[in-house]
Amino acid sequence: MDFKELLLKRESTRNYIDKKVEREKIIECIEAGRVAPSACNAQPWKFIIVDEDSKVKELSKCIYDPVIGMNKFALQAPAFIIAVREKRNLTSKIGEIVKKKDFTSLDMGMAIENICLYATYIGLGTCIIGWFKEKGIRKILNIPKDKEVDLIISIGYSGDEKPRKKVRKNINDIMGVNEY
Repeated sequence: MDFKELLLKRESTRNYIDKKVEREKIIECIEAGRVAPSACNAQPWKFIIVDEDSKVKELSKCIYDPVIGMNKFALQAPAFIIAVREKRNLTSKIGEIVKKKDFTSLDMGMAIENICLYATYIGLGTCIIGWFKEKGIRKILNIPKDKEVDLIISIGYSGDEKPRKKVRKNINDIMGVNEY
């Protein structure tokens, strides 16, 4: 598929079929994240693959919030990638202080989007999740207290036959030419 087709096909998958994802494919996705750009080449990330059935089940309970009904689809996801924020290098940290910009969040976003795009390219569906119980996830996965769980990516084979139509703002509402 060409790049534009890939961009249009990538979506937040919330319907997974009951099929285990091959670990090799998940590692390929993380490789796509690994080569993402980052400020001062800091690479401030670590990705944890969770594909063991018992751990997936435990983790999904920290992602699904039955009180407000958030992320119920996580209960059927066959695997997750946990994006953990790591220490950035000194140059990136100085740049963040001087420019007052959170470069680490930008770096994580680029790596995670690479992961999701590559997953789509090889026939997998993903959903980037920001609502979860971090304390429970830390405990299940033995994540040190000084590390931050930024996002979680559910990953698996989509149960949807074709991507949903993209509903986005008009390009003229989000773009300026030579001025705001």
